[in-house]
Amino acid sequence: MKKLALMLLILLVMLAACSTSNTSSDTTAPSINLSASPTSLTSAGAVTLSATASDASGIASVTFLRNGTELSTDSSSPYSYSDSLTSANNGTISYTAKAVDSSSNANTATSEPITVTVNIDGSTGGDGISAGTAAQVLSATNAFLATLNDSQKSTVVLSHSQSNAVKWSNLPVGGVPRNGISLGSLSSSQLTAAKAVIEAAMGTLNDEGYEEVLQVLAADDVLAGSQSNGYGAGLYYLAFLGTPSATGTWQLQFGGHHLAVNITYKNGMITGVTPTFKGLEPKCWTGSGSSATANDCTSPDSDSYAPLYGEKTTLNAMFAALSSSQLATAKLSQSFGDVLLGPGNDGAFPTTKSGLRVGDLNDGQKALVLAAIRLWVDVDDTTATALMQIYENELDETYIAYSNSYTLASQGNYIRIDGPSVWIEVVMQNGVIYRNEIHYHTIVRDRNRDYGAEFSF
Repeated sequence: MKKLALMLLILLVMLAACSTSNTSSDTTAPSINLSASPTSLTSAGAVTLSATASDASGIASVTFLRNGTELSTDSSSPYSYSDSLTSANNGTISYTAKAVDSSSNANTATSEPITVTVNIDGSTGGDGISAGTAAQVLSATNAFLATLNDSQKSTVVLSHSQSNAVKWSNLPVGGVPRNGISLGSLSSSQLTAAKAVIEAAMGTLNDEGYEEVLQVLAADDVLAGSQSNGYGAGLYYLAFLGTPSATGTWQLQFGGHHLAVNITYKNGMITGVTPTFKGLEPKCWTGSGSSATANDCTSPDSDSYAPLYGEKTTLNAMFAALSSSQLATAKLSQSFGDVLLGPGNDGAFPTTKSGLRVGDLNDGQKALVLAAIRLWVDVDDTTATALMQIYENELDETYIAYSNSYTLASQGNYIRIDGPSVWIEVVMQNGVIYRNEIHYHTIVRDRNRDYGAEFSF
């Protein structure tokens, strides 16, 4: 009996040694292949890196490198990374990817290099996003200018300078004057021509773009019905910074209380559609002017005005699709009383991203992030499509976050989308006129394209 027990013990030791030997003796390097798209860039954008890797012991991680410098490490398949490039990266770039297997020896292998050629115009100003409706906007602008007298023209066409470009606000115009000419000072024919400029510049999505602009102005008329001082659609201003042309650089600027639109044109191309500020009080209402009635807008009917309801519901859906652990990662510890990058805070983007990395989400969750971003891109449809392609290419390195609650139902609820380019903030504040209601403050920026990248901050 003792002899049998001894033999069993020896057998177990031999099996354990064999198992250890097999694990530690895995010296076969993993296999890895890398692809890049596109392999040539002539305008600022992103190169998407994709790697396939395999090993008998499994893959622990894949690290992407640019010219030998580590960019990012991905620990789950499919392995990918989106690398944003500007004129500062001009030249030939060599990308590689390094795979580490799951064995105790942590064997590694590096892919064959992929070469990408970057030749981006590095002159002052940004790269063209799209021609979009630039020609139509210019035509409408010239038609509007033709309705003005010389004194009005001198008010509308101003120098294209940084000080003029950043002269926008979310406060009533009585406290913070705006560039340009007020809609309320225009004749009926002049007002029609002014609105044609804005309509040509904005998108045509239902209840978005130009339609949304008109509703934001209508909300200000509701405020004017309760308190006339400083509110009303007539107190929104239109200006052109620089001489509008198909060959020069100029900026369309339109706004007043709770709206700022800044679209930059260069050589017949659109180079920037941000910053864009939108606020809304009341956030939902029926009727108009002094007869309007604010409501909670939890489920607006056909008689209600709710300009930002679509944006709210898509943001809510984006977070509602997350797991409890994902929500915990997305939640910020700090509180917010207003957006971080509102007026006067140009270029003040945080250096470190916070929240939940979109690259760690599944395809369905990623689609909801893209759907949420799309409703904030208020520009002509062609340019919006081009911008959304950039934002989609950069999606994996975009982060989503919230503070307090993502429901956007009470004071201090805050949401942020922060990508290599796109920046969106939404915060809820207590009402100023409708004190029993909450209202929106929102900002959309682009880290690489604010003001068409014409200025340094």
